[in-house]
Amino acid sequence: MFRRTIAPVACALCLLLLAGCSPKEPHPPAKKPPERKLQVGLLPEQNIFRQIERYEPLMAYLGKKTGVRYELKILPRYGNIVNNFKSLGLDGAFFGSFTYALAHSRMGLVVLARPEGENGISTYHGLLFVRKDSRIRTVGDMKGKRLACVDKATTAGYLLPLAYFHENGINDCRKYLKEVYFAGTHEDAILDVLNRKADIGAAKNTVYERMAAQDNNVKKELTILAVSPDVPETALALRGDLEEDLKRKIKEALLAMGQDPEGKEVLRQFGAARFIETRDGDYEPVFRYARELHLDLATYDYQND
Repeated sequence: MFRRTIAPVACALCLLLLAGCSPKEPHPPAKKPPERKLQVGLLPEQNIFRQIERYEPLMAYLGKKTGVRYELKILPRYGNIVNNFKSLGLDGAFFGSFTYALAHSRMGLVVLARPEGENGISTYHGLLFVRKDSRIRTVGDMKGKRLACVDKATTAGYLLPLAYFHENGINDCRKYLKEVYFAGTHEDAILDVLNRKADIGAAKNTVYERMAAQDNNVKKELTILAVSPDVPETALALRGDLEEDLKRKIKEALLAMGQDPEGKEVLRQFGAARFIETRDGDYEPVFRYARELHLDLATYDYQND
């Protein structure tokens, strides 16, 4: 009786032991945390494709250094970066001096850093220019002429001509001139004067000088009549409510680029020697311009008309 029952019991025990020794089912792979992404706005300073070509390597480099993916959003005009910052879901942007003054005043954005050139210059200024053969040399010569600005939300491309006419006793240049219009980019304002679409133009000197180096006609056929005070070059600013640690990482990565071989190459492609720390006080010339022109930045209407 005992011999008949031992075999089945032994088999059952062996099956249990084998089951315990069999390989365990692999655990499903751990899910990766969702990739952090920041949306960064970019102004239409020049041709949109050249803007992307210039900024994409910089953002790819920042991505490697900070572990964040940056997505550039090119805006069709300067004022859109203030008007649509929240609706577009932007976390930051490369701001011109006037757009930063507006964005800081209205949304509390925080500026981090701006590029400095090989010449040690990290600022730009506005230029008012005409064709040499136009015989326009004074504000009196401008009466009834066409003025090409860039955008109502630019220092070089709008505040400068406003201040120029204001200082010369003309408070409403639209009535004084035949036409004031907005070309949309600094490049287009320069080209419009060069090609005789406009008689007078306003733009930033860095774009003017870059175009003059590429096209001898700019240097040969245009002449500069007025220059604005220096203001900070286009700078990266972020939402004030972003994590402090993330803002610190981004700022440190930008400021350290010049000490890193890969960073140096990216800077070379970008056209800069380094990034330097930027503070709100650096924008005082813009705020002073606004005060002199009686512009309230909290209510200023920057929509082109």
